[in-house]
Amino acid sequence: MSTPIVLLDRIRPTLGFQAGTLAITVAAATLALSVAYTHTKAPIAQAVSADTLASLAQVLPEGSYDNDVGADTLAAQRDGKPVVVHVARRAGTVTGVVLELAERGYSGDIGLVVGIQRDGRVSGVRVTRHTETPGLGDKIEKAKTDWVLDFNGKSLADPTPERWRVKKDNGVFDQFAGATITPRAVVKGVKGALDLYAAHKDRWLASPPPR
Repeated sequence: MSTPIVLLDRIRPTLGFQAGTLAITVAAATLALSVAYTHTKAPIAQAVSADTLASLAQVLPEGSYDNDVGADTLAAQRDGKPVVVHVARRAGTVTGVVLELAERGYSGDIGLVVGIQRDGRVSGVRVTRHTETPGLGDKIEKAKTDWVLDFNGKSLADPTPERWRVKKDNGVFDQFAGATITPRAVVKGVKGALDLYAAHKDRWLASPPPR
């Protein structure tokens, strides 16, 4: 009758050793991940910042600003989500804005930067991030096709609001064969940026430069 007790007494030290080893392993792995995150956080942030600045330059007319548009920002919201508004100035006068926002696509959020001139016309659009299907939805990238350039010069007056859709939805913008959801999302995001600009342009155009 005492055999199970004896066996349990023999097993307990082994279990304790295994538990201790596991705890040490987990702690070491956690520490390694923490160190790796600490060392890669800054480079990743710098890379993202550089990509953002490059995208801002691509959606603003050349020579239209002389300020640091990456740092000259305002905060806004669209559908409860944060929107970063980059203000472009030349000689202190606001010449346009760039809205940094996201719209839900087929397989995740699509990051966009939308440049808008003082008169409400789009000066440029670029996709900054996405997880859309390669070979289909990724045609929203400027590196893949020129589709995104179709927004240049567009406004809420041209086309009219009800025509801010893909052609499949009786709009004016092309969709992709086998991938309608992705371009539909980008069109919605760009129009949303224009709507936001129309609602806040008086305040944004009058905003003072950062101190």
